[in-house]
Amino acid sequence: MPAKNNCGVEVEQVHRGSLAEKAGVLPGDRLVALNGHRIRDSIDLMFYGNEPEPEFHVSRDGERLSLAAPPDGPDGEDQGDTGIVLKPFKIRACRNNCLFCFVSQLPKGMRRTLYVRDDDYRMSFLFGSYITLTNLTDADRQRIVEQRLSPLYISVHSADPAVRNRLLGNQKAADIMKELKFLAGHRIRMHTQIVLCPGVNDGKGLMKTISDLYRFYPYVLSIAVVPVGLTGHRKKAIPALEGEDAAKALDIIHKFQSRFKRKHGECIVYGADELYIKAEREFPPLMEYGEFPQIENGVGMVPFFLHQAKRIRMSQTEGSRGKKERFITFTGVSFYPFLSRFVEKIRKNGIDIEVVELENSFFGKSVTVAGLLTGRDVIRSLSGVVKKDDILLVPDIVLRTGDEIFLDDVSLRDMEEVLGVRTVVVPSTPRGLVDAVTDAA
Repeated sequence: MPAKNNCGVEVEQVHRGSLAEKAGVLPGDRLVALNGHRIRDSIDLMFYGNEPEPEFHVSRDGERLSLAAPPDGPDGEDQGDTGIVLKPFKIRACRNNCLFCFVSQLPKGMRRTLYVRDDDYRMSFLFGSYITLTNLTDADRQRIVEQRLSPLYISVHSADPAVRNRLLGNQKAADIMKELKFLAGHRIRMHTQIVLCPGVNDGKGLMKTISDLYRFYPYVLSIAVVPVGLTGHRKKAIPALEGEDAAKALDIIHKFQSRFKRKHGECIVYGADELYIKAEREFPPLMEYGEFPQIENGVGMVPFFLHQAKRIRMSQTEGSRGKKERFITFTGVSFYPFLSRFVEKIRKNGIDIEVVELENSFFGKSVTVAGLLTGRDVIRSLSGVVKKDDILLVPDIVLRTGDEIFLDDVSLRDMEEVLGVRTVVVPSTPRGLVDAVTDAA
């Protein structure tokens, strides 16, 4: 039976020895259905892929084929997954025009993928991307419930529809509370965030938003309050969050935490590390972060590093004493005080290592996190610091995942050629740093 060109999803790879290979599925085929279930993307493949004795319906050269894999074991047991890797789906773009949208604050000339503004519930389920729920269709909601796409990561910002729509730059956005009520009513779990903008959604507005989100506990698993991120390229007049703003927000957060801990034994709402840094306050004890539900959102990342640093035994570095190499590493302004203290402990054990504090001239000095440092900033700042025989330890957080490229497309090879030094990529952990200085030769 002939098939339309856009029917199904293209198979990008078939694993050797897999059920799909045994059935005769080939790269380039379009997977139309699996055991009678229509395949739209990799989530469908995950959802329907564990059924026994799979039957693959594929489109190949305009013909529809039905391919079955022979059972591996008795009664088809222990067959594993299908072994198919599908071509990535097209990401659904964001319809909003947020006041604080980071993508709209990027300078020109960066790689194209950085300008993608995604708002796709599938990316939220698969990778923890934050979504606004402003572009869901009835079919999307039905699928989320049917396939239990949980947890989802949701940007709320404000429980007040007028305030939220102002922040989103979208006066037609659906009522977020109704969306959350629907998801919670179907037992979909959610991690939520509030991007804090001074004078817009702070103070009493922040208190109301936290209270309203708490109504959906335990399906709202966590609430993160993070400061608005502003670059030097922003075109909209948004006030930066200052130390006093951070302190007031933390006061509100801590009051809710005390209440939630008494009632449920967990904090539920958390302040981002940057709030504590800006307010010059100590971080909460590590146990207060529970299972670190939003560590990738900058909540508990610094305290966890400090905890790991305390557990490192510096005796590991004793065999490296007397090495001729000098190690140089770097970080952003906000993390520098914490990393420098740990590096000093390494130095006291006879290792010649230095950490350099880098200001972000590419995005602007208000951007202080290490993860947004560019290759140009690193080269500019280290050009008069590193020497020929130094070893430059590059934290992996500044590189594109799985690659050796910075945000501005500068490669590690480019950096080595310009600075004339050897580079070593290291995990952004205390153990990663210690292992690097002890293993490097």
